Amino acid sequence: MKIICIGRNYTKHIEELNSEKPEEPVIFLKPDTAVLLKKQPFFIPDFSNDVHYEVELLVKITKVGKYIQEKFAHKYYNEIGLGIDFTARDLQNQLKEKGLPWEKAKCFDGAAVIGEKWIDKNEFSDLQNLNFTLQKNDETVQEGNTALMLWKVDEIIAYVSQFFTLKIGDVIFTGTPSGVGRVQPNDKLVGAIEGIKIFDINVK
Repeated sequence: MKIICIGRNYTKHIEELNSEKPEEPVIFLKPDTAVLLKKQPFFIPDFSNDVHYEVELLVKITKVGKYIQEKFAHKYYNEIGLGIDFTARDLQNQLKEKGLPWEKAKCFDGAAVIGEKWIDKNEFSDLQNLNFTLQKNDETVQEGNTALMLWKVDEIIAYVSQFFTLKIGDVIFTGTPSGVGRVQPNDKLVGAIEGIKIFDINVK
């Protein structure tokens, strides 16, 4: 199982982090050990004082593919999910300043939340107009819509498959909208797609 993540896919998020708008999708990977175990809380790691939540729409690959054409990409996934790409922002900034890879800030144990509920994509009338949200302690902190993606799901699948063979069970994190922020002990995070709750986790 690969966890393939797309960075800088929403303009307002790019702006809030003072990043440059990319000409191509930014790709990074998380190991399967980064997946937060079911029913478990998220523990803030000792090495960071500034871990941020980043809610993201997910797709799960259902067939093996390489060099997938965009027009056929929809055949490679059946369900839509939601997750969190936890990021140790302080550590990430230090690494970026030195021109070093981000793995320590993005790939630590528990840094990838994959919601337990997946929804058949055919239940949605338009995948290019899906709303999703993240609430922290009953307050909405992130609101996203797939219409605002710089690269849509099928474009991402086609692009990624040029570099990596996609295999059954691989999960793609499609990028986070603006509103990312710090988590604190005892926070409760709830994610939803079109009002349907996909996950809720506690922070320790």
